[in-house]
Formats: sequence, C-alpha cells, structure tokens
Amino acid sequence: MAITNEETQHVASLAKLSFAKEELPVITNQLGKILDMVALLETVDTTDIPLTFSVTESVNVLRDDIPEVGTSRKELFKNAPDEKDGYIRVPAIMDNGEAGA
Repeated sequence: MAITNEETQHVASLAKLSFAKEELPVITNQLGKILDMVALLETVDTTDIPLTFSVTESVNVLRDDIPEVGTSRKELFKNAPDEKDGYIRVPAIMDNGEAGA
C-alpha cells in the first residue's frame, strides 16, 4: 500500500513521535510494508477456523475467596519512610503537572 511521507508524519504525530527528515522516507517505506502485510493477511480465508483464545492448554487454578483479617495500619506503616494523614508519602513523579513529564 502506498503511503506518503505526510501520512507517516500524521500517524507519528498522533503517536507523539517525531523523526528526523532523513529518517522519514525509511519509516514511510517500513510502514508501507507493514500495511501491505496486513492487507495480505486480510485475504486469508478463516471461515472454518475456530477461534483461539489461548495457544496453550493452561487452566487457571483459583482459590476460594475467603475473607481474612487484614494487616493493621500500624504494622503496615512500620517500614514506610514517611507518612502523613494516614497515607505513605512518596516523591513526586510529575513536574508541576506538565504533560509528558
């Protein structure tokens, strides 16, 4: 499937990606090959093929859901480095709420 550099740039912007100008033709070519492969896969007749949910015969082993007494807050906070108002304080992970931080 033919795809243009502009379409590649549009898809990249939607995914919040950016490419150098010299990379764009290579990325466009690779994206075109991926779309060609998807188009080829769409031509395969899967009418009589049963749905596959898992490729292994694994079975989940579940335990009985029996309520238990939880650990006391005092015991939980024993190893917490810092605490305030009943919560564990952790270092901030965002810079002033800026997007992409």
